Amino acid sequence: MLTREDNELVTRVGRGTPLGTLMREYWLPSLLAEELPEPDSEPLRIRLLGEDLIAFRTSDGAVGLLGDHCPHRGASLFFARNEENGLRCVYHGWKFDVHGACIDMPNEPAESNFKGKVHHVAYPCVERNGVVWTYMGPSSPPPALPELEWNMVPASHTYVSKRVAAANWLQSLEGAIDTSHSNFLHSALKSPGQGGTSVFAGPIPGAQRGMQLSAVDSRPRFETLNVDAGVLIAACRQTDEGSYWRVNNFIMPFYTQFPPRGVNPPSNGHAWVPIDDEHTLVLHYNYHPTRPLTAEELDFYRHGKDGIEAFHPRVDGFLPATGQAYGAWKPIIRKENDYLLDYEYQRTRSFCGIKAGWAQDSAVQEGMGAIQDRTEEHLVSSDVGIIGMRRFLLDSVKAYGDGSAAAPGVADAALFALRPASFLLTKDADIWPVAMSEITTRPGQPLTVV
Repeated sequence: MLTREDNELVTRVGRGTPLGTLMREYWLPSLLAEELPEPDSEPLRIRLLGEDLIAFRTSDGAVGLLGDHCPHRGASLFFARNEENGLRCVYHGWKFDVHGACIDMPNEPAESNFKGKVHHVAYPCVERNGVVWTYMGPSSPPPALPELEWNMVPASHTYVSKRVAAANWLQSLEGAIDTSHSNFLHSALKSPGQGGTSVFAGPIPGAQRGMQLSAVDSRPRFETLNVDAGVLIAACRQTDEGSYWRVNNFIMPFYTQFPPRGVNPPSNGHAWVPIDDEHTLVLHYNYHPTRPLTAEELDFYRHGKDGIEAFHPRVDGFLPATGQAYGAWKPIIRKENDYLLDYEYQRTRSFCGIKAGWAQDSAVQEGMGAIQDRTEEHLVSSDVGIIGMRRFLLDSVKAYGDGSAAAPGVADAALFALRPASFLLTKDADIWPVAMSEITTRPGQPLTVV
C-alpha cells in the first residue's frame, strides 16, 4: 500500500505537480499522424497532462501544437482557420505559427508592433513512424526522441491502436506489469470454475506452447532489477520442462512491454499517456524487428479473431466521433454497458465473462475508480513487480523534485531501447545474466521468446 501523500505524488500530472513536472521532461506520443491527414486540415483538440491543446498541420506539412485558448480574449483555437502556415483565431483574426509567435494582428493599426510582444503556448512536435511526439518541458533544444524499438522500425513493421481509458494512468499501467493476472482475468476455462490458457493466441505459430507453460503455474515467483530508464520485472513459473521466465518492463515515464509467445512473433506493449488525472490515452502497439507484419496479423489486430477482440480494440469499435479531445477514440465497450459482460460466457467459456481482452483490463482498472485509493490495498508476493515499479517512480519524482537527480533516461535516447523476453531455464539458474544479454534492442535480430 501507499500513503495518501505518495499516492497523490504518483497519480497527479497537472502543471506544477511533481510528477507532471517530471513527465514534461520526456517526449510524449500525442496522436497518430493520420489524424492530421493533410496540410491545412481541420484543427484537432487533444489533452495532455491536464492541458487543453490544439493540434494542426501547416500548409508546409509540419505539425503544430498550441494552447487551446487564444491569448487575446480566450476564444478556442479549435474554431480557428488553418491557413498559410498558421492558425487564425476567428474571433479577431489573430494568427499564430507553430512556435506560438503572433504573426498577424489584423484588428490593430498597421503601425502597431504589439503582435511582437504576444507569444502563445506552443510545444514542438516531431513525427516518426506514424506517431506525432510532443515535448512539453523546459529544455531547449529538447532531448532526443527515445529509441523505443516499436517506433524505430519501418512503418510496415508496426501497428499502433489507440483508445481512451476512464481511469488514472498508473492503475492502467500497473495492470500491464501484473503478470499473474493473466492466469485468471484473460484465461479460458479448462473446466467450470478453473482458469486455463488464454483465448487470444491470434495468428502466431507456436503461441499455444507459451500459454500452456504459463497456465501450469498460477503462483509465479517475481524478481525485479532497476535499470537506467526503468525496471525489469521477471516472473518465474515452474514447469516439467524447467523454470519458465517471462521478463517484462516498465520504461519511464509510462511505457510497458510484455513478451509475446510463439515462433518469431511480433512484440507488443503499451504507452499509458496521461490525458489528465482521471483519463488515459492508451496506445497499444505490435511490431516485428525484422519483417513487415503479415496481412493475417494486421487483420487480427484490426478485427480480432472469430468476432472476439484481443488487446487492440476493433477499428469499428468506437462511439461516433465528436470534436472533443480524443472524441474519436472512446470505445463502444465501456463502463456504461458493463463492458458487455456475459454471465453465460463466464459460466461456460471464460474465467472473466468479458470477451474483448483489452476490455477485461478496462473493467478491472476503471472499476477501481478514477484514481485508485492505494491506502486500502493489501499487496502480496505476486505484487513484487508493482512494488518495484512504484519505488522507482517515487524515488525518481522525489530526486528530480529536490534537484538531486535528472529525469531517468532522458539524457541518452538509447537507454529506452529495451525488449521483453522469455526463457526456459534450469530450476536454479540466475535469470539476470541471461536476461541482460537479450533485452537490449539488437537491430536485425528477432526477440528471444518461448
